[in-house]
Amino acid sequence: ALPNGEVMKIGTAANGKIGVELALQEKPDLIICDIMMPELDGYGVLHILGKNPETATIPFIFLTAKTEKADLRKGMNLGADDYLTKPFDDTELLNAIETRLRKNALLKKYDPSPQGFDEFIRDASQILNLKDLGKDKKLKVFKKKTEIFAEGDSPANVYLVKSGNIKVFKSHPDGKE
Repeated sequence: ALPNGEVMKIGTAANGKIGVELALQEKPDLIICDIMMPELDGYGVLHILGKNPETATIPFIFLTAKTEKADLRKGMNLGADDYLTKPFDDTELLNAIETRLRKNALLKKYDPSPQGFDEFIRDASQILNLKDLGKDKKLKVFKKKTEIFAEGDSPANVYLVKSGNIKVFKSHPDGKE
């Protein structure tokens, strides 16, 4: 049982294909997934669930023996919320689960609408004592591939992303992105 009295239901799947089917049916609060699985690997599971609006926001943690940096980058670029490698410490896994569930609950608190954004601004202003936050807000629509914020700029805006993807690039001193 969880601290609030709710009972947590845990499910397992024998392979990635069954895991996707169960996630689409059950809409779990969190998914922990291996990468190397029969039928459909973990990357495929994340890709499919990430394309479905009903499952795209479910916190997704990879728990895998794949330790190469390229594997981690691929998982994170596909949208994984965390990437833990085997062998793992039980405390590490529990902390990752707690963090992802807490973050997801916070994100669900605010409706992705102008009214929800206003509520977020109000709460953030009170908590952080930011009296001018949101004072001169403007609605802007950006076209695909538009640069919104460049590395090195001073942050001057808060953005509500209703649809689409945001890509983050960071330049290395040798010029690589």
